[in-house]
Amino acid sequence: MSIQKEIILRYKSSGHVRFQIPERLCRPDIATFVADAIQQIDGVYQVNLYRNKKKLAIRFVNETLSFQDLAQQLLTLLTDLENKSFFITKAKPAKTSLIKNTFSGWKATRWAKDKYTETKETAQAIGILAKLGLKKKPEILANPEKTLISFFNDVLILFLVKTHWKLITKKWLLEPLKYRYQWLTIFYLMYLFIRSKNKNK
Repeated sequence: MSIQKEIILRYKSSGHVRFQIPERLCRPDIATFVADAIQQIDGVYQVNLYRNKKKLAIRFVNETLSFQDLAQQLLTLLTDLENKSFFITKAKPAKTSLIKNTFSGWKATRWAKDKYTETKETAQAIGILAKLGLKKKPEILANPEKTLISFFNDVLILFLVKTHWKLITKKWLLEPLKYRYQWLTIFYLMYLFIRSKNKNK
């Protein structure tokens, strides 16, 4: 039976879908690879593959990726893997070779570099924020709660910018009137952020 016929949609809402998946998608090496491949789809920001429950949960940004586009890309991914006999259980050497070839076919090198760059940038940003916080040692000792809240607000803003960066550069900037409510949200959040910083001075 084709693998696409074994996958059942269990839940669908705005930006969130859950599927029941077959046993062959739940083997450790295959589950990891498939989850990583889905994570690379533009607009997907969270993938959870629960091997024990045979469930796949995907969260995505509706403005970047529609459910139909997501379903089509999932179908293409799984069909391609099935055509390469990726889901057939073989001896370990053959499996290792097959996984390497499939990784190569899916541009794993570029993916690894992107992940490394993202991790490095995130670590650098958090490091800078931490250094700025540590320079204010007396303030941290005097009011640790206030300092920690300020620090985590900065981390949240970094996360929001990172999550929406493609939307901002590829859609919101090009059609500001169409996405006027998103811009109003950004300006309001920036106002709140600046006001909180001024209060902390």
